[in-house]
Amino acid sequence: MNLYFGKGFRYFIYRQGCDMRKGFDGLCGLVSNEFKMSPLSGDVFIFFSKQRSRIKILHWQGDGFAIYSKRLEKGTYELPTENSCGCSIEISSHQLLFILEGIVLSSVKKRVRYEHTVVHKKAMESGVPAMI
Repeated sequence: MNLYFGKGFRYFIYRQGCDMRKGFDGLCGLVSNEFKMSPLSGDVFIFFSKQRSRIKILHWQGDGFAIYSKRLEKGTYELPTENSCGCSIEISSHQLLFILEGIVLSSVKKRVRYEHTVVHKKAMESGVPAMI
């Protein structure tokens, strides 16, 4: 099964170890109570076990929740190092794929590229810039 992790989503990692027995409702509760976010936002929420050998990914897909779950038979998942003191870390879709593939995040070097930011016309009229 192939999963699609596009640039159109935001990705948040729960920094603490998570009880992997949690299902849809338990993970939604963590998103609401710990992340202080809505699980219905369309963002992707990533949870690791305390041993970092298991992962669960929660995503609202418009008509219901989907959970991707994986247990490594050997090795662990790497968490990105962040200086933020919150309970979550925001990462890119590329970083998530690197984590899932077992690539050491500190070894990845990205070359400089131009990135165009689109500003919605409606947002400009309201005076609040909304970027995608």
